[in-house]
Amino acid sequence: MSKIIVVTNQKGGVGKTSTTSALASGLAEKGYKILAIDMDPQGNLAFCMGADMDNCPTVYELMKGDSAIEQVIQRKEDIDIISSNILLSGAELEFNQIGREYLLKNGIASIRDNYDYIVIDTPPTLNILTVNAYTAADALIIPMIPEILSLLGISQLRETIDLVKGIYNPKIEALGILLNKYDKRRHLTKDVEEMAEIIARELHTKVFNTKIRSSVSVAEAPAHALSVYKHSPRSNPTKDYRNLVEELLSQKGMIADGQKKQ
Repeated sequence: MSKIIVVTNQKGGVGKTSTTSALASGLAEKGYKILAIDMDPQGNLAFCMGADMDNCPTVYELMKGDSAIEQVIQRKEDIDIISSNILLSGAELEFNQIGREYLLKNGIASIRDNYDYIVIDTPPTLNILTVNAYTAADALIIPMIPEILSLLGISQLRETIDLVKGIYNPKIEALGILLNKYDKRRHLTKDVEEMAEIIARELHTKVFNTKIRSSVSVAEAPAHALSVYKHSPRSNPTKDYRNLVEELLSQKGMIADGQKKQ
């Protein structure tokens, strides 16, 4: 059975989508079979990965029950993708039935064994879409940038994680906090890193040893619908994301049960 990893933070601009894309691509590069799911109505992950957002069913139709899982999966060269679009923005009001927290988990249940890893990008809010992702997840990765406001976003995640863990998904765990746009030369970086360690302990997790350094290559890659690995294979972030994949795979319980063929 696949491992489901959700990349999450209620604050925008912390590198959720970049991290999701790089993690999916990095795991695929190692030969694992990957499904990436865009749960953000902005559709940034789908755009970054060159998926169609307008002319095919998306995660919205899957959760609504209008399309089967086989209809919403777009098969790319090395990663399968379920895209999103603006229709998902009304989910909080539209998905109001009993059991709405399980719509995503139930929607992907039949194909979960087809993949080694399912990687999910989430919106910068704590709403029913985030809860659906958490309910389906095995583990969370929490990206942040070395700024005080980014820390505030993380500290507010604990209540939602505890809620989901207590009611919908007792096995969910936070794998770690990932520092993005990292520049050790800045004085604020060290202060924020120390505070992140405190928050990590409150979340019963850690700060990843791997830090993702700043580079324009991360911002440029989506414009070419390429992963950072292919767009800028020698850049610092590419090296860092590869190290993150290795660190992730070294964690207990995160090796896929049986590797699927690409």
